[in-house]
Amino acid sequence: MIQGVIFDMDGLMFDTERVWATLWAPTLAKFGLQEPAGLAEAARGSAGESLLEVIRRYCGADCDAKGIFEELVRQGDAVFAQGAPKKPGLDEILAYLRGRGLPLAVASSSTASTVLRNLRLGGVEAYFSAVMTGDRVARSKPDPDIFLKAAAMLGVAPAHCLVLEDSFNGVRAGRAGGFITVMVPDIAQPDDEMRRLYTACYPSLADVQRALERGELA
Repeated sequence: MIQGVIFDMDGLMFDTERVWATLWAPTLAKFGLQEPAGLAEAARGSAGESLLEVIRRYCGADCDAKGIFEELVRQGDAVFAQGAPKKPGLDEILAYLRGRGLPLAVASSSTASTVLRNLRLGGVEAYFSAVMTGDRVARSKPDPDIFLKAAAMLGVAPAHCLVLEDSFNGVRAGRAGGFITVMVPDIAQPDDEMRRLYTACYPSLADVQRALERGELA
């Protein structure tokens, strides 16, 4: 039985992943580098040391990975200073879950300042009793630590906690942590690996809500 729900943010709650993908090229240009093919996909859903490792793998072991990450965040903050567009069905599913009395958390690889700003400007901050971000864990997704900490803040065991994710790294983290992991694809569509890992997959948050109403994820 589901006793709590953890939301990813980028690509799941807010339509931001496409914008982040466009920021790698101008970010790397400031360091005299070109964007390697596959970097945006490999980095999606990750942060912290996990993301720094991705940057080093694609841009060179001796690159200024920390500086690149900080510049990427700076550019993202400038773009999303006035908020980010919400994904369809977000307001409705949040209201539905609150009506069921379920505690909700956000577990995002983005920084705390970015997450809190998006929640506030999106008018959804009050729904969440816990927020865990990529700058508060040593290893972000696909490591499950961020979800485990969020679940602990909710007081819910992973086996009874629903994780909603759009990214491959997020699905990997949810499965690794023993969560009920549902994929709501954004940019990347599920492949055979994802189908082996997730509990279920729905095309939108509205479809997740309908599944909950039907008892498919109870």
